[in-house]
Amino acid sequence: MKLVVQCERTGCGIASVATLAGVSYAQAKQAANRLGIFAEDPRLWSETQPVRDLMTHFRIRAANRETPFVSWTALPEVALLAIKWHREKGRGFWHWVVFWRSPGGPVVLDPKQALRRHIRTDFGRMKPKWWIKIERVTVERGR
Repeated sequence: MKLVVQCERTGCGIASVATLAGVSYAQAKQAANRLGIFAEDPRLWSETQPVRDLMTHFRIRAANRETPFVSWTALPEVALLAIKWHREKGRGFWHWVVFWRSPGGPVVLDPKQALRRHIRTDFGRMKPKWWIKIERVTVERGR
């Protein structure tokens, strides 16, 4: 799985879906915009539906529900994680990342542009709130 770094300060959801779909940030952003999803819209990081709609566009099958985070060992092979969860004016917000049990061991693919290392294994520093299991990725290249 190849990590895609977000090209906008608030584009973590778009970049995470791009990572799962195996497309560039520009391709994912273009698809998101056609679906009415924009990086600057707070719903992208305070609701799951925009990311779910973008995953559906790329034929990525995800679980219907969010699962509360219990432990890193309880995560599936691939999942979208909500980390940095916090409340602002009574509304939950988070940062989207991809968890992957890679051949070299479990990693978190963090699209945040400012990071020096986007492939993270510092699990004790990340505080996931919940996750969405990615059940299947069926990507049509060039979509």
